[in-house]
Amino acid sequence: MEPIKLYKQSHVDREDLVKRLVELNYTKTDGISQWGDFCIKGENIILFPTTFEYPVRIEFFGDEIERIVSIDPVSFKTIDQHQSIIIISQKKTKYSKNIFSEEDPINAFVDIEPGDFVVHVDYGIGRYIEKTFLHNDSQQQECVKLEYEDGDILYVPVTDLDKIQKYIFFNRKKPKLSRLGTKTWQATKIKVQKDVFQMAQEILEVQAKREMKKGFSFSKDTEWQKQMEDLFPYKETQDQIRSTIDVKNDMQNEKPMDRLLCGDVGYGKTEVALRAAFKAVMDNKQVAILVPTTILAEQHYSTFATRLKDFPVTVEMLSRFRKKTQQKNIVEKVKQGQIDIIIGTHRLLSNDIEFKDLGLLIIDEEQRFGVKHKEKYKKMRLLVDVLTLTATPIPRTLYLALMGGRDISVINTPPLERHPIKTEIIDFNDKLIKQAIENELKRKGQIFFVHNRINSIYVVERKIKQLFPDAKISVGHGRMSEKELESTMINFIKGKTDILICTTIIESGIDIPNANTLIVDRAENFGIADLYQLRGRVGRFNKQAFAYFIVRKKHNLSYEEKKRLETLQKFTDFGSGFKIAMQDLELRGAGNILGDKQHGFIEQIGFDLYCRLLRKSIKILSETKVNRQ
Repeated sequence: MEPIKLYKQSHVDREDLVKRLVELNYTKTDGISQWGDFCIKGENIILFPTTFEYPVRIEFFGDEIERIVSIDPVSFKTIDQHQSIIIISQKKTKYSKNIFSEEDPINAFVDIEPGDFVVHVDYGIGRYIEKTFLHNDSQQQECVKLEYEDGDILYVPVTDLDKIQKYIFFNRKKPKLSRLGTKTWQATKIKVQKDVFQMAQEILEVQAKREMKKGFSFSKDTEWQKQMEDLFPYKETQDQIRSTIDVKNDMQNEKPMDRLLCGDVGYGKTEVALRAAFKAVMDNKQVAILVPTTILAEQHYSTFATRLKDFPVTVEMLSRFRKKTQQKNIVEKVKQGQIDIIIGTHRLLSNDIEFKDLGLLIIDEEQRFGVKHKEKYKKMRLLVDVLTLTATPIPRTLYLALMGGRDISVINTPPLERHPIKTEIIDFNDKLIKQAIENELKRKGQIFFVHNRINSIYVVERKIKQLFPDAKISVGHGRMSEKELESTMINFIKGKTDILICTTIIESGIDIPNANTLIVDRAENFGIADLYQLRGRVGRFNKQAFAYFIVRKKHNLSYEEKKRLETLQKFTDFGSGFKIAMQDLELRGAGNILGDKQHGFIEQIGFDLYCRLLRKSIKILSETKVNRQ
């Protein structure tokens, strides 16, 4: 067969390319494990040509090849860029193990870098040094080099990478390296395995209680469902389609749904939620959509009302943007069943809210709600289906999802037009701030300037006005009257304002394609998830976006503050929300999700191996129960 020649910026039919790869003896797989494999990830194709040292990712924009890059199989980072690639006929090698494993799930959340602590299932805790090659009998084998106690070195073939994971721990204390050639590690692992069985039994009891509950079994999709979904103005990603199927299957089951939908900011979680809501309404059930801010409620209301205007579906919003008389009227209509989909803030959790027949509860950004709010909607979720949307799951939610305590769907595929956001951490610098704003204004764009102190926000406004007297500048914060705040936000959304100086009211849900510069003042005072959500307000279309996190003095920052900000600077690629969630788990600790005993086990063997042992225990206990029956 003729080799395939691909060039950057050339136009290629992807379906034809896939057929030609098969003709050249390439094997289509879910992940790349050896030379001759290829897989499709969203709009991109990843393959491992015989003539290349590393796998190659071909990145498309429509049918145009935008980039051709070699990628590291451990960290998935770009190693080199290429102008062209020649793919020749492939002969299979002996290797078979998979090196791409607002099978193990943890692999989607973390990267391993030189200096990181790792856990080898068979040998224990070591330190990752580098990737290297071992020469033996005129052959070379690619390996990962790990350091253990007393400087001992272990070389792990890349074909055994599924045995290695990053050691995730919950405090600053560094782990003790394991000693090779002893039985200590195996003894530790066996001891933890025995105790983990108890945790597995508790999880299975929770699952059993969920299985016993009988909820409403929704009907299969109607013709209207198909018509509504066809109105989606964009092409769905495969992850969106798969997540939608997961949700619909849950809804059609008698067991009440409790599914976590993870997806980075702007990845299309709202569309999945909209389709679920419409499905519920088609069975004459009501839907409650709980959001953390009035601004997000407004945007969701606009999205749902616009998409469903051609169908007999009543959508309303309940927040402080509604007058008292309007709120009273809406509350009564919800009670009478005259409203199908109600979107609201924690106002939806008030004692005066009653539903005629609630069938689906959608919670957007669960980590933004307080303990009291969570206790309220826990009661709501007893017998109704629940779908939780998040870009940065809180540690407890993430842990329960990974453990099987709740179902999880992940949208990993970014929209085609998106670019990673360029992120900088800077000391306060008038000149740099002025330059950043000037650059955005020159390209007719808009700017978010986040200053989270209401008592001094107007001082910042005066300063920015002095620097940019011709710019249209507005201020937005939570203590403004409903009418004033609503007017301010609508003007910014419509492009009538150049610079919005605001508090974190914009943290979730604001979707303004023309706003592509974000400046956050005193960024060291924000949590990692908050900063990530703020950064997600820019870069939501096809322009390069910029985020500047201003700190007073870098060298005066605490360890946690530095780590939070460095994490944001490090993780700018698509899908970073999950990696940030795992980093958050390390920084904030396991808290009370496990208790001191389980926390101790995780410290001994690392979070990943703990998860593996727990899953293994759950599987054994589940199979034992089935066999007894």
